[in-house]
Amino acid sequence: MKKLILFTVVAIAFTACKDKTKESAQAEEDIEVNTEVEVENDSDWVYLFDGTNFDKWRGYLKDEMHPEWTIEDGVMMFTPGEEGGKNIITKDTFTNFELSLEWKISEAGNSGIFWSVFEDPKYNEAYQTGPEIQVLDNERHPDAKANPKFHQAGALYDMVQPEQDVCKPAGEWNHCVLSVNHKTNEGSVTLNGTKIVSFPVHGEAWDALVANSKFKDWEGFGKHKTGHIGLQDHSDKVWFKNIKIRNL
Repeated sequence: MKKLILFTVVAIAFTACKDKTKESAQAEEDIEVNTEVEVENDSDWVYLFDGTNFDKWRGYLKDEMHPEWTIEDGVMMFTPGEEGGKNIITKDTFTNFELSLEWKISEAGNSGIFWSVFEDPKYNEAYQTGPEIQVLDNERHPDAKANPKFHQAGALYDMVQPEQDVCKPAGEWNHCVLSVNHKTNEGSVTLNGTKIVSFPVHGEAWDALVANSKFKDWEGFGKHKTGHIGLQDHSDKVWFKNIKIRNL
């Protein structure tokens, strides 16, 4: 959020005294100058991960974090284990928000960012209720080849395709911003500074997207306006950092 802040600068005009014997004497005249400076206000952002701890995260349907998720040099890293299903979610839930994070995927890797995850024991996985923003190695993973329109990095997975491929190669950081606003019924994904996906977030238009996807017969998918943010275990190594969110 940007705000205009008004700065007042006091300029002091010095005039020499007519009396040469008192050249050091000064007369002060105050001149008020108004300058508008545009600055970035970060006060609305809350870090979900600042590189130091997992205090705001836990495993899906768990009270604690899965050990496969670790922190190295200020970066959240997932290293797949023998068993899958080690998705994680935020402890808090969100409705209207803007989520900003950076992700990096391994070669031929696959992962995802979930939103509006509804946690209930009858749903074994976070993806059963939470729509997904794709995290992918577009150059090597089969999803990008078999279904490039709806499975590329940044896609609203299996529902809305990216307008263009702006993803950086595996091993490089990508900056992703996900916006979900039920007040205006607008959602979007901006990847590396380019808005590549726009979509409704509820109503008939949203229901039509779900009906035309693999999720059409999934009982709880995309039904909840309020839910957890989630990160996916897709059996590939993936990294995240600078995860922050603000309410809209």
